Amino acid sequence: MRSYSPDLTPPWKKSTPAPEVPAEPDLVVEEVTTGFCGAVIRCEKSAEGPTVTLEDRFGKHRVFPMVARGFLLEGRPVTLVRPRPARGGASGGGPARTASGSVAVPGARARVARAGRIYVEGRHDAELVEKVWGDDLRIEGVVVEYLGGIDDLPSVVAEFAPAPDARLGVLVDHLVPGSKESRIAASVTGPDVLVVGHPYIDVWEAVKPSSLAIDAWPKVPRGEDWKTGVCRALHWPENTGAAWQHILSRVHTYRDLEPALLGRVEELIDFVTVGGAS
Repeated sequence: MRSYSPDLTPPWKKSTPAPEVPAEPDLVVEEVTTGFCGAVIRCEKSAEGPTVTLEDRFGKHRVFPMVARGFLLEGRPVTLVRPRPARGGASGGGPARTASGSVAVPGARARVARAGRIYVEGRHDAELVEKVWGDDLRIEGVVVEYLGGIDDLPSVVAEFAPAPDARLGVLVDHLVPGSKESRIAASVTGPDVLVVGHPYIDVWEAVKPSSLAIDAWPKVPRGEDWKTGVCRALHWPENTGAAWQHILSRVHTYRDLEPALLGRVEELIDFVTVGGAS
């Protein structure tokens, strides 16, 4: 007969020490006894000891005691502790950072817009780029516009007429080999235009699942509207506008986005600002 280990104790109940993790805002954890999964909203003191408030993906709040081995972080038991007060103010003694991770420039005025532009496919793409890179874009004088799709990209680029002092960068969704998007992108060439893309079906998918307290983005059958299918699979109301506002509200910094999107946006900003004129 096959032998099994007699120790069936769940990992969060074992007596081995668990690492202490500061309960920083937006950290996503799971409470071990209830299975409630959510992002940290705040930590508070109480007569019974410190507590942490979590918010799940539906906006529901729950308060839990911050006991040893009381939470799972990426499946591993942890002990949440109150974050240490920042030394020297909110910046912790170091330079303040923008949502994109760049060093903030306090009091900086927006630069006059450059002739160059960054085009993205849709409004959601533009809103996401603005939320994470908005401070950087204003300092650099870069305007982001959305196209409403890229079927007419070659004619749009021709009309823009990219030049050394007016470079054009384009961000494309689902830019993978063999896709319609890849064929359209390949038809656009020139030293003053750069077309890059990410592999996701829609920019929604470039938001990390952990930032939304979900395990993964659902697989939507071919032929079904992807955004509507996502809402159904996640048991969200089938209102894609409201769903996007919920998703966007959970994006606070570059850490909430997938590297495949981060690198492409940074590449486009560099491209349109190097050598470009105001």
